[in-house]
Amino acid sequence: MAQIRLRNISLAFGPDKLLDKTDLVVDTGDRIAILGRNGQGKSTLLKVIDGEIDADEGEIVRTDGVRIARLQQEVPSGEDNRDVFEVVASGIGEHAAQALRELETNGYTEIELEGTDIWRATADIKSIISRLELDAESRVSSLSGGQKRRVMLARALAAQPNVLLMDEPTNHLDISSVIWLEEFLSKLTATLIFVTHDRTLIRKLANRIIDIDRGSVTSWNHPYDKFLQLRAEALAAAETAEKLFDKKLKQEETWIRQGIKARRTRNEGRVRALKKLREERAQRRAQIGKAELNIQTESKSGKIVFKLDKISHGLGGKQLINNFSTTIMRDHKIAIIGPNGSGKTTLLKIILGQLAPDQGTATPGTNIEVAYFDQLRNQLDESKSAADNVSEGSDFIEVHGQRKHIMGYMQEFLFDPERARAPITKLSGGERNRLLLAKLFTKPANVLVLDEPTNDLDVETLELLEYTLLSFTGTVLMVSHDREFIDNIATSTIVLEGNGKLSEYVGGYTDYQNFAGAKASDKAGGNRNSAPSKSKEQLTDNNKNTTTKKAAKLSYKLQRELDQLPVTIEKLEAEKTNIEEQLADPAIFKDTDKLQKVQNQYTETQTELDQAYSRWEELESMANP
Repeated sequence: MAQIRLRNISLAFGPDKLLDKTDLVVDTGDRIAILGRNGQGKSTLLKVIDGEIDADEGEIVRTDGVRIARLQQEVPSGEDNRDVFEVVASGIGEHAAQALRELETNGYTEIELEGTDIWRATADIKSIISRLELDAESRVSSLSGGQKRRVMLARALAAQPNVLLMDEPTNHLDISSVIWLEEFLSKLTATLIFVTHDRTLIRKLANRIIDIDRGSVTSWNHPYDKFLQLRAEALAAAETAEKLFDKKLKQEETWIRQGIKARRTRNEGRVRALKKLREERAQRRAQIGKAELNIQTESKSGKIVFKLDKISHGLGGKQLINNFSTTIMRDHKIAIIGPNGSGKTTLLKIILGQLAPDQGTATPGTNIEVAYFDQLRNQLDESKSAADNVSEGSDFIEVHGQRKHIMGYMQEFLFDPERARAPITKLSGGERNRLLLAKLFTKPANVLVLDEPTNDLDVETLELLEYTLLSFTGTVLMVSHDREFIDNIATSTIVLEGNGKLSEYVGGYTDYQNFAGAKASDKAGGNRNSAPSKSKEQLTDNNKNTTTKKAAKLSYKLQRELDQLPVTIEKLEAEKTNIEEQLADPAIFKDTDKLQKVQNQYTETQTELDQAYSRWEELESMANP
């Protein structure tokens, strides 16, 4: 049954329409993920459905009885000092919420109110607060970020909606809060329409995808992975059609420019058709390009990048880190996860030497150049334009040894001249994150520190960032709540498990979960021969024993590494053979400098080959116990 219908909706805030003659039907039980590049109108579409924004053209038909609520990202200004009950109750209307609180505190008992609308409303609100595991009497200002998001969800649910709208519901939540939200929403009977960059959340919740691209809204009645496949096919077909169209237009333009004889005999119908082709081409909106993310690395760091030896640290009487040791090597990609407030930022500061531990030592390696991505974007100056934030007011910057005009560089990060000159207060959250990446990548670095880099990024830019980090030859330290991002990038994961305990696991989030699940199963008397993953300590202690069983399949990141290793080994074998042929040539011994260089190359190649074979055997044993 249709709950909401959008008919011929158009809306523009500039020269291009965000929504262009959009038709959309939302049916009961739909769980719709809205996807599209930053600035394409995802949040705007939510506001149009909600009625907050009126369309320039078209109509919206809402079926009788439809109740729409929108999950806000932040607690409204001024409500932090209220208690949870009052903020949640405001979801049914501010005056009603005040009346409920006054009646409850002015001497009326539940028995006196029993059976009344007030009694039912109060009971419903308390039930919602209980379901979301909140304390009705707590001040909202005293809650964590994840708990505040639960308050706002409870506030939206208080209106008893049968359509729930959500804009980036997982932003700034830790992984445990994201999983809780995911599980809660999966049991909710209301129709869901949400904007998110969290691909795991999309896979778990969405049964339908809405894709916004250059004003066009396309509905795909498929889960996420099927949508990706079909959209790729559709884009390839559209690209072929556009090439054929452009070829025909070029032929017709050549024809009409022929000489006098051709003009006398030309077909007027063909001239009118050419005019129509020109108009159609003029109305075409070019597909948005992809950002070009390239990290400058001028020199390698030492092999050991950071070494922590038995560090402990507390804050405000709380033990955050207790007797933790690790060695971070060059090329490692380390994910740091844990609940909000568990000490992830503190650990980063200790690693980077910005904070001395209470006990133990933190020793940096040699030749380290650090670039830091700050989730709060404090590196951006709001008094400056986007371009000036990157170039410090200069018209040119130097990147990879090349002098580039700032506008050309900004276009690589999808900022056209108008957006590049705009003050950053006018930019969306996703655009600000792209701007921070643009600023970050102007400076050489062999160590990247990324604090929640995925917030607000559209999925395509997020995937490009993943590709860039995988290609990066330096070291990466990242704090993230995005499970798929961690799985795709991390070679190991440091988990802050509470009470000062830190553990390190090989692989990404899924590998950590597999190992944690196996431990829980063992404690409950489960299969003690099952070891889906290994902690870093276990791997180090047993690196000569490759027979450890692994019940679960490898994570995406490790499986991809395993698939690529044979190609790497083949390449290294070829390099080794080539070097051996050079050393077999007697002429090389006449040039001692060249001989030394080739011998060094041989040693390095042999070392890399040995490491590749060792890693291949290790992953093979995990994948095929």
